[in-house]
Amino acid sequence: MYKAEFKRHDLKFINPAGTSRGILNVKPSWIIRIQDLISGFYGYGECSIIPGLSIDDPFLIEEEIEKICVYINEYGINKLSFSSTFPAIEFGFTIAIEDLKSGGKGILYPSEFTEGKQNININGLIWMGDKNFMLKQVKKKVNDGFSCIKIKIGAINFYEELEILKFIRLEFPHKNLEIRVDANGAFSPEEALEKINALSAFNIHSIEQPIMPGQYEAMKEICKKSKIPVALDEELIGVSDFKEKEKILSLINPQYIILKPGLIGGFKKSEEWISLAKKYNIDWWITSALEGSVGLNAIAQWTYSLSTSLPQGLGTGALYTNNLSSPLSINCGELVFDPSYSSDWNKFFDDE
Repeated sequence: MYKAEFKRHDLKFINPAGTSRGILNVKPSWIIRIQDLISGFYGYGECSIIPGLSIDDPFLIEEEIEKICVYINEYGINKLSFSSTFPAIEFGFTIAIEDLKSGGKGILYPSEFTEGKQNININGLIWMGDKNFMLKQVKKKVNDGFSCIKIKIGAINFYEELEILKFIRLEFPHKNLEIRVDANGAFSPEEALEKINALSAFNIHSIEQPIMPGQYEAMKEICKKSKIPVALDEELIGVSDFKEKEKILSLINPQYIILKPGLIGGFKKSEEWISLAKKYNIDWWITSALEGSVGLNAIAQWTYSLSTSLPQGLGTGALYTNNLSSPLSINCGELVFDPSYSSDWNKFFDDE
């Protein structure tokens, strides 16, 4: 017997988050709690969406979450099925169930990471903004020990962005700092290669999603001719059929794919992409979709279990003013898990 419930908890950005799709001030989020009424254990999950990027309908998601809670309360957790149109819900409920099955202590994937013996190498995220704002972020990340940064581009003048990269490279040579850029589909197919060629002067590790998703032939040509390795990101969102996943990767043949479990339906769906990537000799890394503490805790543990050496796109949720407590912290460009952490998520859930 189980008791499933949820509580809305919109995450509020400390500073407005600039993307090529606009400015984010709030990230809609729902915390899931499932209790095993026999053992008394709790499992926690997080459903959260990025407006304009997530395929989950923002007007229907809460109703869908409620339906699944009602189903669990009546029938249990063993025969759950999820709609492919709500990947954030599938992610949230599956990590809550995994948490519950593993003892309800927030340790979903026990490892040397959760024992505090090993850390996860991560990239530092540089948000879009004016030149001074972005340069200030870069300097801070380097001073904090990051050897890999990801810069979001496409929201300000492209030539200003080139100037920023030029300045960074003058101060931080390639051997000392790896730079990834994320265009979030900001380029048109006609201009993409020209802009990528301009960016290549600064020893860029990779460029994420140079054009908007769904333009398979154009993306195929870009991946073939680009002077910078291309990583697919948004291209993967909303694709649930295994054969369609294989079609995309075999046709476009990118150098990398980037997996956001909260946007593509959870860990099993992400592992399908990974298996196909390996088949076609495509490398990959994991990135959060700006989840809060509950989602990030699960993603970090799962990511470590994959034994990948590339810097991952993970964090602690420190972007928010109202994030829940977390076992995660960052030290010298690495994600660290505190094994002595004791969750107070029940308190949050029971507070009115």
